[in-house]
Amino acid sequence: MSFFSDIHFNVSERKVLLRIFDIVAVLGALYLTQLFLEFDYLEINSHNRVAILVLIAYISIFGTVFELYFLPKTVKFQTMLKNVILTVSVTVLFYLLTPFYTPILPENRLQIVFFFLAMVIGISLWRWVYITVIAAPRFYKKAIVVGDSFNISKIITNLESADPNYKIAGYVNTEPMTIEEVISTNAKRFEIDSIVKTIEDNGISEIIVASSYTDGVMLPLYDQLITLLEKGFPIREYMQVYEEITQRVPVEHVDKDFYRYFPFSRSNQNKFYKLFHRVFDIISGLLGLLFITALLPLVWVGNLLGNRGPLFYTQTRVGLNSKPFKIIKLRTMIVNAEKDGAAWAQKGDKRITKFGRFLRMSRIDEIPQFFNVLKGEMSVIGPRPERPVFVKELSKEIPFYETRHIVKPGLTGWAQVMGSYTSSGEGALEKLQYDLYYIKHRNLFIDLSIILKTISTVINFRGQ
Repeated sequence: MSFFSDIHFNVSERKVLLRIFDIVAVLGALYLTQLFLEFDYLEINSHNRVAILVLIAYISIFGTVFELYFLPKTVKFQTMLKNVILTVSVTVLFYLLTPFYTPILPENRLQIVFFFLAMVIGISLWRWVYITVIAAPRFYKKAIVVGDSFNISKIITNLESADPNYKIAGYVNTEPMTIEEVISTNAKRFEIDSIVKTIEDNGISEIIVASSYTDGVMLPLYDQLITLLEKGFPIREYMQVYEEITQRVPVEHVDKDFYRYFPFSRSNQNKFYKLFHRVFDIISGLLGLLFITALLPLVWVGNLLGNRGPLFYTQTRVGLNSKPFKIIKLRTMIVNAEKDGAAWAQKGDKRITKFGRFLRMSRIDEIPQFFNVLKGEMSVIGPRPERPVFVKELSKEIPFYETRHIVKPGLTGWAQVMGSYTSSGEGALEKLQYDLYYIKHRNLFIDLSIILKTISTVINFRGQ
């Protein structure tokens, strides 16, 4: 038991663990099926290397699309089982449709059933072990927060809500004046002069420092932190931990030393990356316009019956370097929806027509923006462009809001695939945190992840 209590898995480690053992479970299940049943469609041996690699690629791609690696959904067995069945179903379908790289269709169709069931059972059994063992409380990471009283409650809430496996055992208040009444948390308070003993007595595995105070009481604290560092004990800064867990930048805690916190991705100036992005935008733009052209007759009929008014509409949005441009979309609201002035779209907004709601949920209303992509005003991937009136309001309320305009706006972005639906300026801070994370870390891998997550959003009808 003492051995297990010292083992902890970070967010990135759990995602890697899930991917690796999903593959191991699939290959193991297929090998056992091959041994005990008359299954020879895909034999696990060195002669089928290419076919096995294709299978692994499909599982990884479709597992991402159907949220097998979205951690909040990995701890609920029923949700996980549904996602496993969807992933394996699509994987088998695509696998059977690529015969140049996979085995030819078997004469005995029962082989396909064995193929499907082996993967479903293999992944499901492994995920059951993950839920009951690895996601169990014994593997929770216990930490203490070192910070000033005005931020402690919010920091504890942010960390525990972002990662259920992160448990804050208590805090150390570094405020020069003791202001305990502003700390609304049930977490235990520990004293500065007994941090080492606190760690030993409470099985703490990490210290998170989130204090800006450097005078007086901080000197004995630093002495203890240095002693712990010399022993190899992990001590991390809150911004780093928050960004790693949530994949967002906590701008509300960023001071005026802007570039200390936002060393933006080198990809923003990388000519090869920018060229690849533009080529991808042009190809996607052409395909997108071809798709909407083919879909236009059906959309026109739906608009005629359900929207009753113009098919398209344009609206001014803020783009790269804060320059305004006209965005083009399929109309989803009633005519003259904003006769009383600009207003945020709300959940259950009565201005949205029934057909318009379908267009939004399926994201078909966004497809005409591929025209903006071809013109170079937008990219396929980037922060969603906002209206000038809202940008003006939000820039006054949220620090660094204008920073999202240093890259081209996009059809889809990190905030759209990672964040929840927001119906007003209240969620603008969360969206900005995601946008700044993308600007800070953007690369081909994150772009690919956004595309796959966007496909998942469309398939699951979670459009806004």
